Amino acid sequence: MQIRTPTRYIDHPADVAFAARALADGVVVAVAFANFYALVARPDEECVRRLNLAKGRPADQVGSVTVAAYRTPSIFDWSRISPRLPERRVRALMEILYGAGPFGFRGPAADRLPDHLTRHDREIRTAQVIAPGALCPSNAFLERAAAEAGVDHLAITSANRSRHLTGVDEEPAHWKADGIAADFAHLPDLVLLAHRDEPAARAAYPAYLPNSVTLLSFHRPEGEREEPPVLIVDRHGSLHVDQVRRAAAPLGLQVRLGATAGQRLPVRAYDGALV
Repeated sequence: MQIRTPTRYIDHPADVAFAARALADGVVVAVAFANFYALVARPDEECVRRLNLAKGRPADQVGSVTVAAYRTPSIFDWSRISPRLPERRVRALMEILYGAGPFGFRGPAADRLPDHLTRHDREIRTAQVIAPGALCPSNAFLERAAAEAGVDHLAITSANRSRHLTGVDEEPAHWKADGIAADFAHLPDLVLLAHRDEPAARAAYPAYLPNSVTLLSFHRPEGEREEPPVLIVDRHGSLHVDQVRRAAAPLGLQVRLGATAGQRLPVRAYDGALV
């Protein structure tokens, strides 16, 4: 199947402007995101419900937040992090990891975030932020779309049909635009903002698998007081945990896999297509 026409590209300013206006009007946008694709929408409850239903998952499932990479710290309430975890170290880790590529962080949510984009871990209200990395052209789209919608953050999810719909244990994200067009043909107003050269986009991130990002949680650091704080990988995705550990170690931070991250996320396979 070919991408629906007219084809729109993430590196074309007029296409970015069109997609940003469409998102502000309530349309779901499938956007080139580092070396794969993501679905992005306005962050209001109605649009997040529509995004969930489009994927075939529960309408009230909590969504994730996205912003341009450099805005990631603005989504968190830094007054609520553990006193064992210096803010400057976490911010430095964000800068290092987003300087290299796409990544996700989960931490204490800023008060302004709506409930449908946050979840509680015991007494801590948290937000999950997925950002594309500093060099990705999707940053310009995220900035433009947020401005058009009059908000400072957007809702994001992986570009796939939900496992609730397909019945498989794990439904990998798409890294080919044609696959998204096929899976979401039921959304007549979907805007697809594609990589101009998908092999080149994947080659630009040799350390990353083309799938959903690795997610690091910092709202509840583990370890004894005399030991370096331990941050938890909630999802082992595109960036290998060893790379995360190498980035964290010089900052005096340790990283370990959480209970839900024992198995790394799979990469979507297409007939006749190799990563």
